Amino acid sequence: MAPLSHGTPASRVQPELAVNPLHGAANPAAAMTESPPENRLPEAPLAPATAYQLVHDELMLDGNARLNLATFVTTWMEPEAGLVMADCRDKNMIDKDEYPRTAELERRCVAMLADLWHAPDPSAAVGCSTTGSSEACMLAGMALKRRWALRNADRYPGARPNLVMGVNVQVCWDKFCAYWEVEARQVPMEGERFHLDPRAAAELCDENTIGVVGILGSTFDGSYEPIAELCTALDELQERTGLDIPVHVDGASGAMIAPFLDQELLWDFRLPRVASVNTSGHKYGLVYPGVGWALWRDAEALPEELVFRVNYLGGDMPTFALNFSRPGAQVAAQYYMFLRLGREGYRAVQQATRDVARGLAGRIGALGDFRLLTRGEELPVFAFTTAPDIRAYDVFDVSRRLREAGWLVPAYTFPAHREDLAVCRVVCRNGFTSDLAALLLDDLGRVLPELREQPRPLVRDRGAETPFHHCEEAVPPPLAEPSAPRFG
Repeated sequence: MAPLSHGTPASRVQPELAVNPLHGAANPAAAMTESPPENRLPEAPLAPATAYQLVHDELMLDGNARLNLATFVTTWMEPEAGLVMADCRDKNMIDKDEYPRTAELERRCVAMLADLWHAPDPSAAVGCSTTGSSEACMLAGMALKRRWALRNADRYPGARPNLVMGVNVQVCWDKFCAYWEVEARQVPMEGERFHLDPRAAAELCDENTIGVVGILGSTFDGSYEPIAELCTALDELQERTGLDIPVHVDGASGAMIAPFLDQELLWDFRLPRVASVNTSGHKYGLVYPGVGWALWRDAEALPEELVFRVNYLGGDMPTFALNFSRPGAQVAAQYYMFLRLGREGYRAVQQATRDVARGLAGRIGALGDFRLLTRGEELPVFAFTTAPDIRAYDVFDVSRRLREAGWLVPAYTFPAHREDLAVCRVVCRNGFTSDLAALLLDDLGRVLPELREQPRPLVRDRGAETPFHHCEEAVPPPLAEPSAPRFG
């Protein structure tokens, strides 16, 4: 889901000499009178070392991924995982007949997830790898719509389908509704409830509802939506009206947290109304981007007409995806992580990450300047805003000052019905250790005295200041008016 790019910026002027002569060949000065062009192909080749150094030097200006507390995406893996990925980076995932072992690793991962998520019959569950949760959500939404259309063949395409969800969903669900012509019915936030309300969701359902999306781990504050309560509300709706509405669980993050840390929580295929689940292998599945997973309860939940079949070792290999060619490296890395950690290993890693989140949240809350909305008790993620008596600065100032020390801590406003609330959010991942958390707290403590001395909040263009721009997250619209009320 890359952003659209444009051509040559009008303001860019090609420098006459911008390369180090030492990057040249044996004769450092030869053919190095100017840097390669930026926006057109150079006329002649460069030496591999020279090309590498030019690209490497420019990439040094990127932020440090380990200090990016805005993203849920994995930023650290063991060196051995990198070796596994290198073994498969030239293998095309779609060529299952040419790379049967890579295809077999994908099948095993699906089987392991079906077992982890308590599919009634793991051998009957169907699923696939994707490039991330965004693609997985698109596939799940397509299956929901097609199942609804088949059940309502006498009314569709005349009737317009709708999908019910909380306003806190990731932007990929808005895209699904726009791309597949489905009405998005969103439950707003109310008061201190920052995600979907089960009763309100059920009230939005009608005969044209293809399904309800429950989020196991909201990107806004890290809280789980009450999936079991949602299913109960829909059970009661069916008793009253006869409407049988399936649930899709968007477990982009939580589906790889809850099975290990919240084993008694009912959210997965143990609930009969849950038709499908997705997760991001490249989030708390602990794999570099990009890999995701989409699973359906059984073959009935995934309409056969959406599945394409290819010959695989003389047999039949079903495929269901929006993308075509992509490397097998991330799938192999996911299988490596499943083998490497097992259930106990994942439990230990996720528990350590939650402990870091809880500890850091508690220490930030103890500073007195902030009010915690969440404390890392579900996803290892927490959100905080300024305390009611803080007038000199807001969370956008906090985000700006922490960025000066290298930390990317997003500040953003909440959506409909809580636009008055702006927060900072910290995502703790494997590799963000207690030592790094202590350094973040030290830097925050260092800037607080200066922030307290400000005459007023200083960030005017909040949309430009916040680093909350991760493509798989719901990005609220920026507030740019300098006269906007203080958020706290």
